[in-house]
Amino acid sequence: MCLLFHCRDAHEDYPFILLANRDEFYERPTRAADFWADTPDVLGGRDLRRGGTWLGMTRTGRWAALTNYREPSNAVFDRSRGDIVRDYLAGGESAGAFAEHLTLVAGEFDGFNLLFGDRRQSLWLSNRGDGIRTLETGIYGLSNHLLETPWPKVTHGKRTLAAQLKQVPVTDRLFEPLTNRTVYDSDLPDTGVDHEVERMLSSAFIASPRYGTRSSTLITVDRDGRVYFEERSYDNRTSGLKEPDEYCSKIFRFRLNC
Repeated sequence: MCLLFHCRDAHEDYPFILLANRDEFYERPTRAADFWADTPDVLGGRDLRRGGTWLGMTRTGRWAALTNYREPSNAVFDRSRGDIVRDYLAGGESAGAFAEHLTLVAGEFDGFNLLFGDRRQSLWLSNRGDGIRTLETGIYGLSNHLLETPWPKVTHGKRTLAAQLKQVPVTDRLFEPLTNRTVYDSDLPDTGVDHEVERMLSSAFIASPRYGTRSSTLITVDRDGRVYFEERSYDNRTSGLKEPDEYCSKIFRFRLNC
């Protein structure tokens, strides 16, 4: 997962909105979003190589999404970052208790950002950041650095989303911050990769021969606890060069049990 936008109480009718792009190598085996057979309350995709997930939500309103922290590293970690999201969604700890526990074992994982919470609160935690942050009312953006780091696709996406929230939310328009193909030439970060790779990764929607945006997800929860969860998957193409208007969609609607 490489790009997240989260709205906490930023819209009158939808106190919770989460937008997410999962960027990954096309060869990595993946299962599309669904309720899990081994944990039926959990809805999300599944990484079939390590068993974890990048994003999900439960019928009780627990939710989590993860991005990698991009940095030069040759370290090898036994634990997969996808385990973090899976363990929170499938577990019974409160968000605060889970965060406190995670800080104790965060060094066992490669660099990560975790946005997570429940119907009442949103938290952010990174093993490259400083402590646990509770998110107040607002619109937040996160890519492969720390929360609110002003990478071009983060700042542009937040502006686009803020404009959409001034209207009645329409699903296709809410996906716009995730489908922007603009490649930026200025204000690029220096994360240790080649400059041309940095340019390629600068767009919200990434397309290259081997790596790119494999799915986009929108989750909204209204004030009555009604959930709309849509995952748009671009893995139906045989070529790696995908377009954001060519996708297979899975939609789930349910009411929170809390």
